[in-house]
Amino acid sequence: MRAVVLAALAVLVAGSTALAQATAGAPAAAAPAAATSWSFSASASTYILPDDPDYVQPAVTADRGWLHIEGRFNYEDRDTGSAWFGYNFSIGETVTLELTPMIGAVFGNTTGVAPGYRGSLGWRMLQLYSETEFVIDTGSSGDSFLYTWSEFEVAPADWCRFGLVVQRTKVYETDFDIQRGFFAGVSYKGLDVTGYLFNPDADRPTVVVAVGVGF
Repeated sequence: MRAVVLAALAVLVAGSTALAQATAGAPAAAAPAAATSWSFSASASTYILPDDPDYVQPAVTADRGWLHIEGRFNYEDRDTGSAWFGYNFSIGETVTLELTPMIGAVFGNTTGVAPGYRGSLGWRMLQLYSETEFVIDTGSSGDSFLYTWSEFEVAPADWCRFGLVVQRTKVYETDFDIQRGFFAGVSYKGLDVTGYLFNPDADRPTVVVAVGVGF
C-alpha cells in the first residue's frame, strides 16, 4: 500500500511539473480570454503625387483570435473598395512569424477577387513586413495585376522606427514599375504616424503620410 501511495504522489508531481512547463512555453494558449476579445485599427494614408491628383487611402481592420476582417478604399484602384477575410496565426518567440492568408472581393472602378496575405518576420529590433495581393479582374483578365508593399524596419525603441520600403501599385502612374524609398515613424500609445519618401532620386518624388490608431 505504501508503494502504491508513493507511486501515485510521484505521478501527480510529475504531471503538475509538466503542465507548468507547457504553460510557460506556450503563452498564447495560456490566455484564452485574449483570443476571444476583439481588436480594431483604423488608418489613412495620404498620397502626395508629382503628376496625378493627391488622394487618401483609408483602411479598417477587426481581429478576434484567428479571424481577420479588413476593409480598404482606393487601395487597388481609385474609387474602388475591397473587403477581406483572413486567418491569423503566429509562431516563434525569439524569432517571430505572424502570417494572415486572406481572400478579398474588389468592387468599384475595378471589380474582381483577390487572394493575398499580410505578414511579418521579426527578430529583436528588426522586422520585415509585407502585404501582397493578386487582383483577378473579372471585367477584363488583361487588367489583372500584382500589388505588393514591403518594409524592412529597425525599431531602436518602442516609440520609433525607420527603414526601407518598396511598392508596386497601379492606382497611379510613375516612371518606376517598382517604387522604392525610405520611411520613418513614431508612436504614442495607440497612435502611429509614419512618413514615406518614394523614388527619392526622381525630380519629383512621391510622399505618403500615414496615420493609424489601434484599440
